[in-house]
Amino acid sequence: MISGLAALQFKSPIGGDDAVTSLLQGSATSSAGGNVGTSFAEALSQAASKTVNTMQNAEQVSIQALKGDADTRQVVDAVMSAQQALQTAVAIRDKVVSAYLEVSRMGI
Repeated sequence: MISGLAALQFKSPIGGDDAVTSLLQGSATSSAGGNVGTSFAEALSQAASKTVNTMQNAEQVSIQALKGDADTRQVVDAVMSAQQALQTAVAIRDKVVSAYLEVSRMGI
């Protein structure tokens, strides 16, 4: 199943570790001119990478537990973190789609 997640390709990725705040934390940095250094697409890309990494980590810990190398507590923590990251990614995706649909309904 690890290869299944590794095969995922995101064009405009979404996702995160703990919550929406941690997903985009540190993604917008100020430069010397005072401009924001990271674009929205880059922030989403970083968040998606974190989500995929969290899910892959949960799979690896689960496999280690099946081999007897990991504690049940580690598996539960990893799986719950992956679940939270996936739910956050879905919520962000839903908001982006909703915003797109609202903008597309606007009259010019």
